[in-house]
Amino acid sequence: MRDVIVAANWKMHTTPADAGELAVTIASRTVAAGVTRVICPPFVALAAVRDALVASEAGSDVGVGAQTVHHELAGAFTGEISATMLAGLATWVIVGHSERRRDAGETDALIGRKLGRAIDAGLRPILCVGEQLAEREAGAAIPIVDAQVRGALAEVDLAAAARASLVIAYEPVWAIGTGRNARGADAAAMADAIRVSLSAVGWPDGAADVPILYGGSVTSANIGEFLAEPAIDGALVGGASLKPDEMAGIVARAGLTARARTTQR
Repeated sequence: MRDVIVAANWKMHTTPADAGELAVTIASRTVAAGVTRVICPPFVALAAVRDALVASEAGSDVGVGAQTVHHELAGAFTGEISATMLAGLATWVIVGHSERRRDAGETDALIGRKLGRAIDAGLRPILCVGEQLAEREAGAAIPIVDAQVRGALAEVDLAAAARASLVIAYEPVWAIGTGRNARGADAAAMADAIRVSLSAVGWPDGAADVPILYGGSVTSANIGEFLAEPAIDGALVGGASLKPDEMAGIVARAGLTARARTTQR
């Protein structure tokens, strides 16, 4: 049975002075059996969040993740962070987020190199894929996402990626901060398509075991629609992840999904 995962992407919010307290507050409000929780703060707050969670009874099992990673292990890359630098600070990493694709010009090939570095360093990766509005309106959503999956995995050792327990987050870019909402059926159809893509590139033992998260303006009000879909295994939460009340509602709903899946075993 696939993991049920709720990952918080804090983006460029919080400071080392306040991130630890927020992480502990969220951890204490989101205890739910069967739900894997991950908090991804800015690089400068990784140590503060790690230390605060370790010292907290409620946060000791909350994972800490980085929001990106460089595609090289070392070198003249001012301002960048390598996978080896994250050792001890994080155990998860987001790769290929739509904002990195947009703002940093990250290509599928580059994302694939980042993915490989993360896997080699023992980090559990969350690979983000998703289409733009014009691509969806043109009926090209599935081919676009298929190309992103194939491009990112083209040079990656698939057996190693499977051992690293790769997670994929589907984030329809057109539903992020636009006021337009994706539907649960949209996300489920894309999750099915992503698993077809993984199987087509030779994912070990098929792709039924790969968790797929939904990420697109997730809130406590809409998460139920997505988690009602058996193909969806959790959420990559953006703005709402900075709000303890919102996270409490999201994780509580994820807990219902985890409980139902345990009962069905």
